[in-house]
Formats: sequence, structure tokens, C-alpha cells
Amino acid sequence: MGRGRIVVWEGGSLWVLEGARETAEVQSHSHHAIQITFGLKGEFVIETEHGRLRGPVVAVASDTHHSFRASGAVAFLFIEPESAAGRALHGELFKDRPAVDLATGQAHGFLESLRNCFDQGATGPGLVELGRSIVAALPRTGAHLPPDARVTSMITYARTHLDDRLTLASAAKHVGLSFSRASHLFVAQTGLAFKSYLLWLRLEIAVALYAGGQSLTESAHQAGFADSAHFSRTFRRTFGLPSLPQCAVQPPSTTSDLPNRPERPQSVRWVGTRRMARPKAWNQTPTQWHVRRNGGNQ
Repeated sequence: MGRGRIVVWEGGSLWVLEGARETAEVQSHSHHAIQITFGLKGEFVIETEHGRLRGPVVAVASDTHHSFRASGAVAFLFIEPESAAGRALHGELFKDRPAVDLATGQAHGFLESLRNCFDQGATGPGLVELGRSIVAALPRTGAHLPPDARVTSMITYARTHLDDRLTLASAAKHVGLSFSRASHLFVAQTGLAFKSYLLWLRLEIAVALYAGGQSLTESAHQAGFADSAHFSRTFRRTFGLPSLPQCAVQPPSTTSDLPNRPERPQSVRWVGTRRMARPKAWNQTPTQWHVRRNGGNQ
């Protein structure tokens, strides 16, 4: 049995998780966010097609297939690659390979702070502040090309029209591009087809809504998934981790920390950490990440 928290803010999220006593193994998967893994307790190994890297701090580039094996507790820092920090980090960290060892860099200096947060049961605002501090301290190039304004506009349009029947054609029309030109430009700038990016965006928003107190079904529907099962399958396929009911999720400290998302009814409230009953089956497989109530507010 273990503990875990997830906090979300604009452009990033921090996941602090403890696995079962036995080794946890996550099969090869990829996601659009840049991932930085911190070994808080025990050991971990990340493997890509270029080889294996061991903790305590390893960074993996956006959309890179990787597998993961760990014992003890880890923290995952996810950074949106389209954010200013994400674009700068990509130019500095992943010039030569899609996964790098950061054991001697500035990120290593935050290990003790992360461990203290984990041991002391830090609250949402504390974890958000720490996550943003880590992002600010990571190495980055002094100059990086800004994103194409039309792609930025397409992303903004997508975030505010997820409730509609959103298509590449409608987004292309919004920015005054042909379908083929918009398709090519979007892939060149983000590394994803527009349809794949929409799925990533829906997943990001669903996690934030669930963190804010909505049910799994409500979060799935409002983010545009067919149902909670579709959301759960996408979550597991994307992150290689169990679906959200098996994680304690901490909401952002304020609504300003939320990823941009479609407007919701005024009845939506951002409330405390969700706690879920622990299924008996959790002890039957080493691939699950466990969560338990750690006293006080989580």
C-alpha cells in the first residue's frame, strides 16, 4: 500500500506516487508531454530504443516510447511541449537523444524537496509551487523559436471548442489556412496530427476536471470522451499507469492554475483531494501504483 498525489497547473503537472513493495513495471508507451522522473525512494530504470537510463533523475522527450520499472516512490513532472518552458527545454535537453540523465544537473537539487513533500504530505499549493520552481530551474537554451502564431491560435481554438464537433477543417478555417496546409503546419510544430493532439487535450482537461471534484463519468463526458471507460483506457494507454480512480488527485490551488478548458456550469466547484477505496485486486499485480489516505487533508 502507498501514497500518491497529482497536481495540475497551466502548462504542467506533478505526480508523486508510491508503488507496491514489489517492483512496478510499466510497458512501453508514449505521451505528448515532456517527462522528468525523480527517484524518491528505491530505484527506477527507464528504457527507450536508444538504451536504458537509471535514476535518480531522467528526462524523456515528448512523444517518445519508453518503458519504466521502479521500486519505492517516484515523482513525474510533465511539461507541455508547446509551452514556452517546454520549447526551450526541448532545444536544450534533447538535442542528441530522446532521453537524458539529469543526475548532475540543477534538477537533482530538488530531490530532497520532493522527498520532504512526499514524507510530509504536502498540500496542493505547496506541490504546485515546487513543480513550477523545478521547471524554472531546468536547463534551457537562451533563444528558441516561438511557435507559429497560427498553430497557437489553432490550439487556443481547440481548447475553447471541445464541446463542438471540432475538426481540423474548422480549426484551419479559423486561422485562414487550407486543410492541407494546416495539417502539415500543425504536425511540423507539435509533432502530432491534429486529431491526436485533440485526444491529448481531452485527456489533460479530464484529469483537471476530475481533480476538481467531478465524477469520472462527468469528467469524461465534459472533456469529450464517449464514456468513462474510454477515458480510462486512454489514460492507461497514454501514461502506462492505472486509471484515475486508483490515484489520489489534488486540485490546483486556484482556478487560475487550471489548464485552459471549455467553460463549465457555475455549479462546478474545485474541492479537496479525491479518495477512492482500494480494490482488493491491487495486491495481485506489481504493475499497479497504490494510494492510501495519509492522515489529514491530502
